[in-house]
Amino acid sequence: MEWLAVAVGGMLGALGRYAVSGWVHRLTDVSGFPLGTLVVNVVGCSVLGVLMQLVEEGRFASAPWRLFIAVGLLGSFTTFSTFGYETLELLRGGDGRWAALNLLGNLLLGVGALLVGRLVVRGLIP
Repeated sequence: MEWLAVAVGGMLGALGRYAVSGWVHRLTDVSGFPLGTLVVNVVGCSVLGVLMQLVEEGRFASAPWRLFIAVGLLGSFTTFSTFGYETLELLRGGDGRWAALNLLGNLLLGVGALLVGRLVVRGLIP
């Protein structure tokens, strides 16, 4: 049953990302900047922050609903929300160095991996 909660949440999150990102691009005139993605990431982080605070306070304990929202819905809406949450938890736990490494690692390695993927397809890296 847990996999179904994740799957349905994932489907709805992906559709939500597509809809919100498109809506933002239609409403704004910011060419060249991925404003839709930024909005999706900030909204996803906000929702995950609310959810995890409710869980921490014991006001939201249903495992299937947590999986549906946190893993499925927000996981496909944006993985940035998980990245933000994990970084914040490192900071809250006093692990500033790990938080900084997580920030830099995700940003630099993520962008670097995109570049390597493009270069592989172009045949520049055998």
